[in-house]
Amino acid sequence: MRVCVFAASSSRIDHAYETAAAELGRAFSEEKVHAVFGGGGIGLMGIFADNLLKSGGSVTGVIPGFMMSEGWGHDDVKDMIITADMSERKKTIFAMSDAAVALPGGVGTLEELTEVITLKQLGQFNKPIIIVNVNGFYDHLIEFFDHMVRGHFMRLEHKDIWQIVTEAREVIPAIRNYTGWHADPKVIARI
Repeated sequence: MRVCVFAASSSRIDHAYETAAAELGRAFSEEKVHAVFGGGGIGLMGIFADNLLKSGGSVTGVIPGFMMSEGWGHDDVKDMIITADMSERKKTIFAMSDAAVALPGGVGTLEELTEVITLKQLGQFNKPIIIVNVNGFYDHLIEFFDHMVRGHFMRLEHKDIWQIVTEAREVIPAIRNYTGWHADPKVIARI
């Protein structure tokens, strides 16, 4: 199983998020889950990859050339795909993955998460999407999704596109227990 992980590149964040990233890296290794991630060596991305690699896990990084030129790539990730830009990076990551996981992160993580949700809503990514809501990090986003449903910008059924867990150890069971979402998402894509 190949699972993509979206996560912060910031190193100035609460320790609880670092702990979750480390735990997820170790869990991927223990469960023989191949990780696909943005290729970064700092922040939660780096912590996730460090712990996965230290535990003997396997990982593929996908990073735009300009980020590699800036020295932002993870030095210990040997399987690194260099893309032309951010759009190609996401497209490559999504195509390689059997599921998507969002750890806490900034606007880049938010953009990746909302794009994969949109693709699933349109029937283009029919795989599990797991939001890791450590310390309530995503509470406001989840409430905003509820606000969209109340305002009829999304259907109630669209809230079943993703699953929410609060701890890293819940991620792999959530993926393995996934039973699917909607047989034909395009039927309910239009509001």
